[in-house]
Amino acid sequence: MKNSEFSKIRTSGVGYFINSIQTLFVGLLRIWTIPIVLMLSLATGFTTYYGLSHFITHWIALIITIAIQSIIVISSLEIAGMHWRANRVRYFSVVCSLLVAMTASISFSYFKFYEISQQGNLHINRLNKIRADAKTYVDRILTLKGEVLKQHHAELEKASLDVSQAYFGTHAQIAEGYKKQVGEGPFWKHYNQIYQEKKQQQAKFEHDFSELDQDIQKLQISINELDTAKNIENTYAEMLANFQNVQLRTNLLSGMIGQPVPEAPLLTTYKQFTADIQPSFAMWTDDFSLFAFLCAALADFFTFLLSYRLEFTAPGPLTAEEEDLVFECLRQFTEFRINKNDELEMSIEKTELERARRYSDWSRMFAVGLLLSRGFLRKIDDKTVEFAPNLYPLIAEKMGAKINKLKAESNIAGQADANKQLQN
Repeated sequence: MKNSEFSKIRTSGVGYFINSIQTLFVGLLRIWTIPIVLMLSLATGFTTYYGLSHFITHWIALIITIAIQSIIVISSLEIAGMHWRANRVRYFSVVCSLLVAMTASISFSYFKFYEISQQGNLHINRLNKIRADAKTYVDRILTLKGEVLKQHHAELEKASLDVSQAYFGTHAQIAEGYKKQVGEGPFWKHYNQIYQEKKQQQAKFEHDFSELDQDIQKLQISINELDTAKNIENTYAEMLANFQNVQLRTNLLSGMIGQPVPEAPLLTTYKQFTADIQPSFAMWTDDFSLFAFLCAALADFFTFLLSYRLEFTAPGPLTAEEEDLVFECLRQFTEFRINKNDELEMSIEKTELERARRYSDWSRMFAVGLLLSRGFLRKIDDKTVEFAPNLYPLIAEKMGAKINKLKAESNIAGQADANKQLQN
């Protein structure tokens, strides 16, 4: 079978088709990773900037945010492209830079996620505080109201008893000569006048306290509406007006009952009631939100993870001459093995025989440096390097071309031998 026909069958087979689909899919995933990393960097950058802007001016916060996100992405890419044994100082400096940048990013991003997660709780807590303050104030007013009405009810009953005793002449204040005289005498008129005054005062108290109860009811209704109202500003203003009415009516009753009234609590203004959360150390201690922290940490972790999966150096294309040079130079190395990363690893150090012969390896070391700079090799330590995934297709192509060339030469040699035999 001719080579062209064999190549046609090979390139049109099911295996080749599946391999092409898989290669295309993996390539698309690698390409799609880049915009995902950029979008994650923008997202985490926004949350970091939002937290920083509460402490410093906006333009400085923007510059620091760009620096933090750049350090995270660049450090992740560098860690992916180096081995710690190759240059321990540089490796740990990159790791420390990454940790510092991620700590700063998570710390300031945490505030944004905390604000989002605690927004509903903040409104509920502020509303509950208003309810608690208003309830405490109203309870004290109602307690005072009960005591005043009880006292005046007792006084009214005593005045009624005095009127009855004065009418029948059995009152203790009546002189002995006027006792047992039934009728509306001077004593009865005096105590009846006192009774009528007490009765009118009792009626006035009941009327005033009834109006106070109505104001308290309005206050409680307006507080409850704060939880469901669409126009919070108007509802809050109505609540404050009802509270002030209760406070004013209570203060007016203070002069009538002759007793001090409960001190009214100081309610927050509408601006304070709807104010945004301000960053504080309490967010990390008293009101720490694990959900907000995990959201901030996961965003930066995903940025690091996707950046780590990208190659440290973009696989720059090699020219045909560079491909031939690289293939021929790599063939000069003799020590290869499969390492724990399931990658082909080779030693770039001279062998004992090469040292004895004073072999000059500058050409193959130049090829190693070229492949390292282009991202086709990754350095493990001073003596070994490993193949990057994008180098295997290049070598496979060159090896295939070499094998085809050898086959073609063998076929030509065989054909020549056959022709000689025919001629003989």
